[in-house]
Amino acid sequence: MKLTIDEAAQKFKISKEAIHNRIRRGSLDCVIEHGTKLVLIDEPTTSAKPSEDKYYSYIEEENSELKQKVRDLEKSNLRLRDDKEKMLILEKEKIEQIYKQRDEQLKQVLHTITTKFLPNISEKEVDTVAEDVVDVETIRNEPVRLKAFLKLKAYKPAKRLRIKNRFKRLIGQDERVFRNDGKVYIDPSRFDYKDLLK
Repeated sequence: MKLTIDEAAQKFKISKEAIHNRIRRGSLDCVIEHGTKLVLIDEPTTSAKPSEDKYYSYIEEENSELKQKVRDLEKSNLRLRDDKEKMLILEKEKIEQIYKQRDEQLKQVLHTITTKFLPNISEKEVDTVAEDVVDVETIRNEPVRLKAFLKLKAYKPAKRLRIKNRFKRLIGQDERVFRNDGKVYIDPSRFDYKDLLK
């Protein structure tokens, strides 16, 4: 008996895709007549294996469902990755904005202080001083630990070590550097250390 793909699907109560799969596997024979693919059905053999057909149908349906679940999970995974990346970018931008605003505020404070208390200083010198934001944080009315001072300067570790050793050699020889409780201190509010920070 010859049946079209639709007829075979109805007969076996399975999808047309399942019929095509069986043809590819060779469990169903087919011929092409006048450009139409026809399935060859051997009635006695087919009717002798209804449980096998149900089993194949069940497996193919399960396989189809599992494929769909995998596709859904892949889409969900991609969406989560995109969301995470967007969130990280937004957080980075927020942090950068906070630091930018903080630096601007410190520059404005220093600019105001410099122009108020040093009226003879030029605008260019004011801007140069304002650029060094870290120095604003270290301006205090009391001595600070050398370690904290160098950390605020954000020097590389090697340069920080060289400068630290340079300061230590001056303890007892230069009033700008002194030791207290075994720790090295300096006083940026009273002294200039440019010659030692090279």
